[in-house]
Amino acid sequence: MSDQTMAAGFAKAFLDYAVDKGAPREGLLLAAALEEADLADQDARIPTQAYHHMIAAGIEATGDTSLLLRHVLDSRLETMSIVGQIVHASSSFPHSLGQLNRYARLMADVPIPNGRDRFEITHEGDEVWLVDHRPSDGTWMATEASFAHFISEFRRSAPEHPFELALEVTYAPPPHSNRYPDLFRVPVTFNAARNALRINPVWLDETFDGGKDYVFGVFTRHADGLLEDLAKRHTVRSSVEMRMLADLHEGSLSMDLIARDLGMSRQTLYRRLKDEGVTFAQVHDDLRRRMAMDYLSARKVSVGEAAYLLGFSEASAFVRAFRRWTGLSPTTWLDR
Repeated sequence: MSDQTMAAGFAKAFLDYAVDKGAPREGLLLAAALEEADLADQDARIPTQAYHHMIAAGIEATGDTSLLLRHVLDSRLETMSIVGQIVHASSSFPHSLGQLNRYARLMADVPIPNGRDRFEITHEGDEVWLVDHRPSDGTWMATEASFAHFISEFRRSAPEHPFELALEVTYAPPPHSNRYPDLFRVPVTFNAARNALRINPVWLDETFDGGKDYVFGVFTRHADGLLEDLAKRHTVRSSVEMRMLADLHEGSLSMDLIARDLGMSRQTLYRRLKDEGVTFAQVHDDLRRRMAMDYLSARKVSVGEAAYLLGFSEASAFVRAFRRWTGLSPTTWLDR
């Protein structure tokens, strides 16, 4: 979504890594429409789209589609976000996972359907799986990075107890899937029904040596302040958009359900949106418009695929809506 934000520390870390691999620093900043000052504070907020444009420019410059994945596996989360420091000060993996869910928005705005946590541990017979509930859009980059963060942290801190055992992902094999055996080092199932990492059960009971109550308290107090600041900057409209994004492909969205997930009644949501000068239907339509332009301008999906991702029943309905938004057909808009 165009107005989603994320912590600047992730972009700064990727920028430094990509430049070290041969990408031009100024070119990456230009592609992201960012300046060095925007990345000086790891807790500052930048547009998520800016980060995506930077990654695309880095991949183009290096010719390496695995650039982000290798960066995450080679980097430390605590150098990118206060959340990484909280994780390292936690007393165990289940404890750290709870903190990760609690402060996930500080890393990036990612709407999760039905008010669920981003990550969940599930037990399936003798197997333990770490499930990522981030809505799947058929692409590989975010899911790769998500699990790579877990893997890299455990490889670095406890190589004697392998964390990862198997991986299931909803996307098709990416261009660099031939590197997966060296990078992930576990069997990978593509086109699966979920995004999940099978983990070593030993980590459900092991305690972390780095768990310190005082340090943990310092970090969480700082993080709570950041969450409070973030909440103040968000309008009701932006909260509705974040919730809509998770189910945008379904077409018709339930105002009652979204109101419930936001902790208010339908009438209250209607009134608060009205106070901001919009209706629920207008928010939905404008979100579709912006996402359509994001999808098509990236040239990673066809018109038909964009129609599906935005919840249109058929491509012709999407084309009609696009003409209403822009006065042009999608293909003409792209040509211009």
